[in-house]
Amino acid sequence: MDDALSHLNKRFDHAALKPEVTEKQIVTLCKEARQYDLFAVAVNPVWVSLARNELAGTGIRVVSVAGFPLGASRSEIKVAEAVRAVGDGAQEIDMVANIGWIISGQFDRAKDEISTVRKNLPYNVLLKVIIESGLLTKGQQLECLKIVIDGGAQFVKTSTGFFGGATVDQVARLVKASKGGVEVKASGGIRSLRQCRELLDAGATRLGSSSSAAIMNEYLSRRE
Repeated sequence: MDDALSHLNKRFDHAALKPEVTEKQIVTLCKEARQYDLFAVAVNPVWVSLARNELAGTGIRVVSVAGFPLGASRSEIKVAEAVRAVGDGAQEIDMVANIGWIISGQFDRAKDEISTVRKNLPYNVLLKVIIESGLLTKGQQLECLKIVIDGGAQFVKTSTGFFGGATVDQVARLVKASKGGVEVKASGGIRSLRQCRELLDAGATRLGSSSSAAIMNEYLSRRE
């Protein structure tokens, strides 16, 4: 198997973020994460405590979200959501930037919101900022990258998955322009080993997917 897929399991944030997800499905999500020793699970705030308990002692991280999926919550609500999720056991926060501000050119306002969320989180909690790349022009994507870096986040994330998924072009553009200033998480519509290889080749360092277990099955079967 090629180098791009080396330690593939440790690239995955195994996600269950749809509104209809149940408690039983979160338990299954965590079981799959343990089975394949994935990097993290990504869950909505209401499920953070359950995921923390299910994964206790495994080293698998819990990711939660703020302002998800629209990004249109008030800034103080995003802060409160992120802070509470960390209190419940989340070790990483994926916040959605205010896409309306970005599309209308209010980049400083969007940056200040990112910075405010970052300042309210413990230093050892990673902050990823979802910019919904599929709704933006190439220029807007690059402006977003700048405000994510200037706002102090550690990752830029392509998409929520609700409005289109990650593309190789998006990832490659963000990786090249970031010059190492942040890492890139590709997310949305990742359902195959081929997509994983292409996105990792493009420079993504983390993959968000609800299909992580199926992809790992495909990966392991090809190694046999």
